[in-house]
Amino acid sequence: MNPTEEFESSVRSNIDAIGKNREFLDLANLMMEKCAALQYMYNFSWLGRPIIQIPQDSYAIQEMIWAVKPDLVIETGIAHGGSLVLSASILAMIDYCEAVAAGTVLDPKASQRKVLGIDIDIRPHNRAAIEAHPLSHKIEMIEGSSVADNVIAAVREKAAGHKKIMVFLDSNHTHQHVLDELELYAPLVSKGSYCVVWDTLIEDMPADMYPDRPWGPGDNPRTAVIDYLKRLQEEGRTGADGEALQLNYDLQLEHKIAMTVSRGGFLKRV
Repeated sequence: MNPTEEFESSVRSNIDAIGKNREFLDLANLMMEKCAALQYMYNFSWLGRPIIQIPQDSYAIQEMIWAVKPDLVIETGIAHGGSLVLSASILAMIDYCEAVAAGTVLDPKASQRKVLGIDIDIRPHNRAAIEAHPLSHKIEMIEGSSVADNVIAAVREKAAGHKKIMVFLDSNHTHQHVLDELELYAPLVSKGSYCVVWDTLIEDMPADMYPDRPWGPGDNPRTAVIDYLKRLQEEGRTGADGEALQLNYDLQLEHKIAMTVSRGGFLKRV
């Protein structure tokens, strides 16, 4: 075994050990409970825009995008736009690395790789900041409910010109809304890519954690994921490519980062 293979094997063993260590994972969940209560995830930015993610999940986004190299990332929920900028920056880095490898001149604005953000309310100051960002040429936005007929029609039209698609769901966190999003957006995910449902941790949080929100334990993104995967298993679905839609939990990625807002939310199409 060469040194690279030896290192990669060691990392896999580390991740497997984490996945089997219930005490450590429970401790990570407790840490997430404390983080949520302190709004810890609001403290970070990516290239100047607030991202509202914990660092571990930002690393996971980087790893997923780099591994898949999608030409379209669809995100529901925009907030301040940090997640859009993160996705756009990794896509831009892929463009750069491919140009270096090919020995070609890179025209950043000629790339077909894009990020599409959807939000029911894109606040003017956030839209202005996103549009003023140097990576704005890689970002498109649609204002409206992510499950509205006209919005999903626009999303499908834009997605039609892309082959590798990744989806991040991070808008309204009620069971029904996320389930509706899964029905509409999961079929757009290409084989080998991801549909990530953020904030599944709500199921593990205290019942009084979200007093001013319509979601909580028993009604949240994780319950929607469980329901949707059950539907896939019992009824079957096809993707936008016409082939069978099968999503599996990526526990390797989940256990690798350990601390995440989305335990049971990293879904990979196989």
